[in-house]
Amino acid sequence: MEAAILQLLILLQVKHWYIDFVNQSDKEVASKGIYGDFYGLWHSAKHGILTTLCVVFVTGYVYIIYAIIMGIIDFALHYHIDWTKMNYGNRDIKTPEFWNHLGLDQMAHQLVYLFIAFMMS
Repeated sequence: MEAAILQLLILLQVKHWYIDFVNQSDKEVASKGIYGDFYGLWHSAKHGILTTLCVVFVTGYVYIIYAIIMGIIDFALHYHIDWTKMNYGNRDIKTPEFWNHLGLDQMAHQLVYLFIAFMMS
């Protein structure tokens, strides 16, 4: 079980890097602070979909309902974490506050992944 949890955490890290830093469009970035905007929702939906696939990869299709629930949780929390950062975080990359808020945002996402792994154990 410990190996599966570690495997899941690694997959979630790769997924997070890919969706947040490689596969995020300018429209998604601009829309994350507008509550209910399609592109902000789409960004978080990509996280939820890939989280579901990561959980299925580790647990198998026997736990498909669990995987879908974890994907929905990741989608909802990712969306609100990003919305909060965009509306209350500092956006000036030259300030220490920006990096503080970016780090807080990333830590919040990582805590969600730890929760998902904990629920698997």
